[in-house]
Amino acid sequence: MNLTEILMFAGFNIFVVLMLFLDLKVIGKENHVVKFKEAFLWSIVWILIAISFYFLIRHHGEWIHGVKNKADIQLKIDKYNHPIQIDGLSYENALEVYKKNLSLEYITGYLIEKTLSVDNLFVMIMIFFAFGVQKKYYKRVLFWGILGALVMRFIFIFGSAAIIQQFSWFLYLFGALLIYTGIKMFVERNKSEEKMDVSKHPVVRFAAKYLRVYPKFVGNHFFIKKPRGKFYFTPLFIVVLVIEFSDIIFATDSVPAIFSITADPYIVFFSNIFAIMGLRSLFFVLLNVINVFHYLKHGLSILLTFIGFKLIFNEWLKEAGFTTAMSLYIIVGILLISILASLVFPKKVKRT
Repeated sequence: MNLTEILMFAGFNIFVVLMLFLDLKVIGKENHVVKFKEAFLWSIVWILIAISFYFLIRHHGEWIHGVKNKADIQLKIDKYNHPIQIDGLSYENALEVYKKNLSLEYITGYLIEKTLSVDNLFVMIMIFFAFGVQKKYYKRVLFWGILGALVMRFIFIFGSAAIIQQFSWFLYLFGALLIYTGIKMFVERNKSEEKMDVSKHPVVRFAAKYLRVYPKFVGNHFFIKKPRGKFYFTPLFIVVLVIEFSDIIFATDSVPAIFSITADPYIVFFSNIFAIMGLRSLFFVLLNVINVFHYLKHGLSILLTFIGFKLIFNEWLKEAGFTTAMSLYIIVGILLISILASLVFPKKVKRT
C-alpha cells in the first residue's frame, strides 16, 4: 500500500462508518415496522450513492492507486490483469482508458453483488420467520448483521486477493464453484422452500453448548443482566449470528463472482460494500414483492454459471477482445430478462 492508497481507503471507510452511524443513531433510532415506501426510497438513496461513486472513479480513478504516469498505469494493468491496452497512447489518453475501465469494473461488480444478494435475502427472510422475530425488530437485527458482514468481506476480499496474486490457478477453483452453484440453483429452482429447523442449525447448536442463552426474546435487547451479575445472550443475538453465518456462506459465491470482473481488491471491496450497505432497504422491498419476480432465481443461476465460465476462460476471453463493458451488458441482459419474464408470465396462484 502506498500513501495514496492508504488515504483513499481510509477516507472510504470513514465515509462508511459515518453513514452507518447516521443510519443507527438518526434514521433507525426507533424500532418500527419498515413499510414498502420507506424501504423503496432508501433503496433509491443507496443506489444513487453507489452511482455517485462510479462517477468519482470515472473522473478520478487515479486516486485509488495514486498513478502519476503511464508506467504506473501499465504496472496496475499487469498486476490486476485489466482487459485494456495503452500501447502508443499518451499519458492523458492512457489515463482516460484506465479510468473508464476501472469505473466499469466497479459498477459491474456492484451490479453482480446487488443481484446475487437477492438469494441471500430469501435466506434472511426464512431465518426471521423460523425464529419468530417481530417485524419491528428486523431493522435492528439487519443493521448489526450487515455491520458484521462488512468486516468479514474486508477479510475475505483482501485475503482472496493475496492468494490469487500468489496462486493464479485459484481462480479456476472459484470458477468451478460458481458453475456448480449455478447449475445446482437451476436444478432446484422450483423446489419449495422448506421451513428452517432452528434447533438443528449449527450456530444455534454451538450457542446452546457454549453460550449462556436466555430462553425467550427480551424486547430489542441482545444481552440482559440477571441477578448475581450474570449476563445472558438473548435469542435476538443468536439471530444476528445466524444471519452472519449465512452471509459468510453467501460470500463464497458473490466475492469470487466479482473477481471474474476484476482482480483489483480495492474495486472488489468498494463495489461489495456499497451493495451491502443498501442490503437492508432491499430486504424490506423484497419482503413486499417476494412472489412477483419468480423467474429471478432462474436468472441468478444463469448469471452464476456465466461468471464461472468467465473465470475459467478469462485469459482466452481477454485475448479475444472480451471487455468489461461486454460483461456488464450480459449481466444486465440476464437480470432484465428474468424480471420481464416474471412480469409478463406471472406466477399462477394455486386454488384450494
